[in-house]
Amino acid sequence: MDWQTWLTLAVIAGVLVVLSRDLVAPAAAFVGAIVVLLVAGVITPDQAFAGFSNPAPITVAALYVLARAVEKTGALQPMVSATLGNRGGVRSALARMVVPTAVGSAFLNNTPIVAMLVPQVKDWAERRGLSASYFLMPLSFAAILGGMVTLIGTSTNLLVSGLLEAAGEPPLGMFELTPAGLPIAAIGLVVIVVLAPWLISERRSPREQALADAREFMVRMQVVPGGPLDGKEVEEGGLRHLQGVFLVEVERDGDLVAPVAPNMVLRGGDQLIFVGRADTVVDLQSTRGLVSSEETHLSDFDSPHHTFFEAVVGEASLLVGRTLREADFRSRYQGAVVAVHRAGGRIKEKLGQVELKVGDTLLLIADGRFRDRWRDRNDFLLVSRLGGSPPAISRKAWIVGVVGAGIVFGAGFGLMPILHLSLVGALALVAFRVLSPGEAKAAVDLDVILVIASAFGLAAALESSGLAHGAARAVELTLGSFGPTGVLTGLVFVTIMLTAIVTNNAAAAMMFPIGLSAAADLEIPVRTVAIALAIASSASFLTPIAYQTNLMVYGPGGYRFGDYARLGVPLVLVVLVGLMVLVPLFWPIA
Repeated sequence: MDWQTWLTLAVIAGVLVVLSRDLVAPAAAFVGAIVVLLVAGVITPDQAFAGFSNPAPITVAALYVLARAVEKTGALQPMVSATLGNRGGVRSALARMVVPTAVGSAFLNNTPIVAMLVPQVKDWAERRGLSASYFLMPLSFAAILGGMVTLIGTSTNLLVSGLLEAAGEPPLGMFELTPAGLPIAAIGLVVIVVLAPWLISERRSPREQALADAREFMVRMQVVPGGPLDGKEVEEGGLRHLQGVFLVEVERDGDLVAPVAPNMVLRGGDQLIFVGRADTVVDLQSTRGLVSSEETHLSDFDSPHHTFFEAVVGEASLLVGRTLREADFRSRYQGAVVAVHRAGGRIKEKLGQVELKVGDTLLLIADGRFRDRWRDRNDFLLVSRLGGSPPAISRKAWIVGVVGAGIVFGAGFGLMPILHLSLVGALALVAFRVLSPGEAKAAVDLDVILVIASAFGLAAALESSGLAHGAARAVELTLGSFGPTGVLTGLVFVTIMLTAIVTNNAAAAMMFPIGLSAAADLEIPVRTVAIALAIASSASFLTPIAYQTNLMVYGPGGYRFGDYARLGVPLVLVVLVGLMVLVPLFWPIA
């Protein structure tokens, strides 16, 4: 191997390490890798930025706009209402939930579908006295399975289609994946319904833990009129940097102040709400100028002025790797965190000193518009109001339905390329004022777009450096005795394992040029390899970090890291075996 091959290998290894350990966001890792390879001369500028002129990222961006319109107008609310009912047991409820979720995810981006359903599924489970853990992981997995069925089911399919087009082949058709994707999805849903109640442990969600532990970390105190704190600022009175406890709210004459500024002047009779560990909250009893008030419950805060929210920290969030204090959370987000949940439990340390990680669930108090401000930002994967009511169906929901149907049928019958249809659909949603231009812009996940666009440069580096050919030869030497089917099985297996530790788009980008080289050596049709890798890249069932919908339910479901593999392994086997049976039936291998 020459120096270009070694450098490309080192860059790829670096990307894998960075992504698997959540050191930076995937977009930053991919763009950084492309810059290094470009500067080193491994790829040309045309190769490095070819993805930005490819239809795939633009199509994904336009479909994000459609998904946001569906969420805003409640166009899928009838489906949600039919999904959640009061009859039958856990398996019956799972069947009613996973089937429409998978159907919806086949034609829409699955992230907003999961974001819309998570709070409603949680509330429904709580009303029925069931643990939400039985339903939230199956919800995410059902959305992933649905994404395997059509071209627009997930951004990974569109990425593979774009890579295929860049390799000189026609792009994938709207339903070209369906002969393999649909049976795999159907069998996978049956596996979820049958096995989930056995394999998923009952966990308590952050909300349930908060309700159970409210006395442990929340207390209301009153400022004594004429006492030492009356007329003093919060910081001056020593209430700003207390050990293990902090002031989240002040109630004065019926008005509520949250977050509390350090220069706020206290008055006699003010009600102060503190949050902290039980062993430190009791120290407030001895603070001169404060007296105990009545017990505070979480339900007391559910008002138009302020309430509790759950927010899941995203991969691209500025909070990752920083403490709440370093991020100046209360000033930046206009809210106060009262608990941090990670891997199924509440972190006991002082909140201001906890270094936040991807997937952490923050239980916070803020004004009623907190979700509107941050729902379309990269800081949080999911923001849900505790006890919030389902969104009302907008009068413009029919417009969204017509646009969505037009894209699906237009692409299905080949009336127009999917790029054109999705762009026209996004433009129509803005023209008919379903979304404002600002809302349409905010709906696009730029990190995903950057990953997809950068993937073309990474694939070009793997091919031009000879690394893809070397990796393909290694697979051929290992499994070549089993023929083309054995080599394809190896490629699929490696792809599934790779997508468990990095994003599905990253797995597809790295494996496609290897599959392309193997296809050329063994005379396997490129299209056959591309279809198998597209579906395999979506098999993100083994870890919470494998896909963002898994991360979205990680905290709210109270799951631990290993919970995913228990249900994920049977689903991975369904995908692996399904591809090896179905691909030879519908596409030539040799």
